[in-house]
Amino acid sequence: MVSDKDQLIALQEFMRPTHTMAAYELPAHISITAGRLGFVEAHVYLVDLQQKVLVPFLPPEGPDVEERPASLGVDATLAGRAFQHIEMLGRDDDAGRVQAWVPLLDGSERLGVIAVTLRPGAELDDATNARLRFFAGMVAELVTTKNLYGDTVVRLRRTSPMGLAAEIQWSVLPPLTFANREVSVAAALEPAYEVAGDSMDYAVDVDAARFGIFDGVGHDLLSAQLVSLVVAAYRNARRARQTLVQSATHINQAVTGLFPGEGFVTGLLAELDTDTGLFNWLAAGHLPPLLLRHGRLVKTLELPPTLPFGLGLDFVLPEGPEAIRVGSQQLEPGDYLLLYTDGVIEARSPDGEPFGVPRLTDLMIRNLAAGLPASETMRRAVLALMHHQAGDLADDATLMLVQWRPTHSQTRLP
Repeated sequence: MVSDKDQLIALQEFMRPTHTMAAYELPAHISITAGRLGFVEAHVYLVDLQQKVLVPFLPPEGPDVEERPASLGVDATLAGRAFQHIEMLGRDDDAGRVQAWVPLLDGSERLGVIAVTLRPGAELDDATNARLRFFAGMVAELVTTKNLYGDTVVRLRRTSPMGLAAEIQWSVLPPLTFANREVSVAAALEPAYEVAGDSMDYAVDVDAARFGIFDGVGHDLLSAQLVSLVVAAYRNARRARQTLVQSATHINQAVTGLFPGEGFVTGLLAELDTDTGLFNWLAAGHLPPLLLRHGRLVKTLELPPTLPFGLGLDFVLPEGPEAIRVGSQQLEPGDYLLLYTDGVIEARSPDGEPFGVPRLTDLMIRNLAAGLPASETMRRAVLALMHHQAGDLADDATLMLVQWRPTHSQTRLP
């Protein structure tokens, strides 16, 4: 049994040398620290980009190939269940020891799991659980931080070659999940390795959550460049605290100035007052958001149509651009807003059946009602979408689920 003092010393020694450590050095360092904390061994598994498998994160000079742990399916293993439900799970191994699977979370972003084997006779009591969660949290923070300085983790999480357009898109994306006491955000993009024209962005600050979803015309390198410009222009306007209308105008000027007549992007810009629950949004040729409440779709938030970014932003109304409409909707605590691109609802099965809004909302509602985290609900919706189109999406598909929950701070995190 490791004393509290020895545990504290071990954790201090764990963090001290990491300031001058690269990502590829972490697995060995994690293993050494696990021993100092009283565990037999520890192995990190990182989830792949499409969240289908958990890939072992091993030292470069690790065991021989035939001895290296295999990847684990997210949908077919105990490790995968721990990842899906964001819960610690344990089982006895062949030597009569307990092996614990602990989720790795960077904030609310699921990075994977860490498998920790306890010493013979040890149990997953409250003290051990607390020690494991703290250790896993420190590991997750290090993996996230060190990922910025090398390609080890990025390469590990890729199971297929990535196209150049997709490389551009993923480089500008924020983390796909976020949660605090007022709001949660969960998003997904497919096809992960070939996405080109879709993107999303968000920012949660002291007074509001601001977010947008974008869909560029085409599916090529030009589309990726175009949408990347839109995201940058949106961030530039948002960080200058411009209004929704000012932000839309700023984005439109950027697109028409750099890509005159070469393309356009539909988009939806939104603001959620996290104190009052007032939701405002502006749509530039984009599909309307859906409001989910108490396990059902209660409203489609429609606005008069405008032209996409790059085509002038004029309404198809006589008032002209000065009449750009901003919608407003009062939310109730616990409400969800679902944003999506046309590649989701227009995805067709081999016999031509569209995925559609009813199927999409039913998937979301059923999985959320089952108590799944929003990020897992998103993952399962994407799997259903890919299955519907026989694994081959003809267009980019992006989803974004935002919940206002001022009285729901105990809701399962994404």
